[in-house]
Amino acid sequence: MLELKMIGGCKMDTEIRFEKCMSFLNSEWQSSGGRVALPAEREPKLAVTISRQTGCGAHDVGEKLAEFLQVHGPKPSPRWTIFDRNIVEKVLKDHNLPERLARFMSEEPISGITDTIDELLGLHPPFLTLVHKTASTILRLAEQGNVVIIGCGANIIAGRLDHAFHVRLVGSLEKRVEHTQQVRGVGKEEAQKFVSSEDRGRERYFRKYFGKNLDDPLLYHLVLNTDLVSYEETAHIIGEAVLNHLQQKRVATF
Repeated sequence: MLELKMIGGCKMDTEIRFEKCMSFLNSEWQSSGGRVALPAEREPKLAVTISRQTGCGAHDVGEKLAEFLQVHGPKPSPRWTIFDRNIVEKVLKDHNLPERLARFMSEEPISGITDTIDELLGLHPPFLTLVHKTASTILRLAEQGNVVIIGCGANIIAGRLDHAFHVRLVGSLEKRVEHTQQVRGVGKEEAQKFVSSEDRGRERYFRKYFGKNLDDPLLYHLVLNTDLVSYEETAHIIGEAVLNHLQQKRVATF
């Protein structure tokens, strides 16, 4: 018989997971030299993180942004790469994890009870371990530069990198549901449920593991409403802001 003993309630569980996650991130930051400054002797690196409300077109914006920065960014430069849906595959490869773990790795936190049961049964490592491995991969990618990373708390994970630029995309529920209907090919009711579920999951994930409010504008360099500008315009606005950020950092190093 499987016996489970829960320590405290959900609030205590969240606090413990947050403390462990931040302790892990602190050790990762320290191992990379803490705050990473832009070196004056070579071309500075760039990295962009995009946080988003569901249905804001973040993937489309990210792809257009990578193309913009490839053309208008510093030369010579490695090819810009976007990490969104493929971040899970990257984490699995980096840490030699089996593909079956992919279904556990999302921004929708697994409940403490489910995670404990599955861990005891050997179905997967503790979910917090998967969060740590994801954070480690994201930090390494951001340190290398020339990447657009969407979601997974990347703005917090890469928050101490001077060459990282953080963006939040928002939009009205109506427009986001419409976009979700088009992308997923579903009806309005199903799209509404999907958008609401994804938003709640991301909010819980962010608060549970990073102790922050996802909608806090102070966590980002730039917040954009994709109701009011096209995805291409959004990408260009971000791209220009990123290049301006780079120029300011260049000046600061002299």
